Amino acid sequence: MAFQNPIAKFEGAVHAKTMDMNRYSFFVLLIFLPVFLIGQQTLKMKEISFVFESKEVQGSIGDFHSTSSIDIADITNAVFEGSVSTSSLKTGNFLRDWSLKNRKYFNEDEYPRIYFKSTEVTENAEGIRVAGLLTIKGNTNPLSIVFRRENGQLEGIAELYTSDYGIQIKKKRAENRVRIRFAFELVE
Repeated sequence: MAFQNPIAKFEGAVHAKTMDMNRYSFFVLLIFLPVFLIGQQTLKMKEISFVFESKEVQGSIGDFHSTSSIDIADITNAVFEGSVSTSSLKTGNFLRDWSLKNRKYFNEDEYPRIYFKSTEVTENAEGIRVAGLLTIKGNTNPLSIVFRRENGQLEGIAELYTSDYGIQIKKKRAENRVRIRFAFELVE
């Protein structure tokens, strides 16, 4: 008759119980995870376009990455966070695009992405106002975007002055105004 170590037998039983509990916890998580995430959505870019007003230059920017978390039922707890690639800047003029990506303007080699993160989200008759911080070329400034919800999408507008971000295209600040239009799909 072989000797059975009672400690090993006890450890084996504990290990088996732990495995059962871990399996149980995993299945509970799988069952209830969708319940916890109901209403949580993120953003998928349809379009981000802009108009540099004083030169009447239109363009777009892309390669959008987002870690946003949006609960439409409780929008004030939403987090809007994302970035776009400086190299994706397009104005319809190859030479202008190349020049804008250069060191003098957006400096895509040193600053490959433009970042935004919300600090406050409110909703009123005007729409959803997202206040946050925009970082371009290492310069961070407040930016407000006003969104309207339509057919599972968010469409927003904002304006900024490129000179506030170290991109001096015209001498006067007022002549560096850019209007931005955002179009996002809400996805679960």
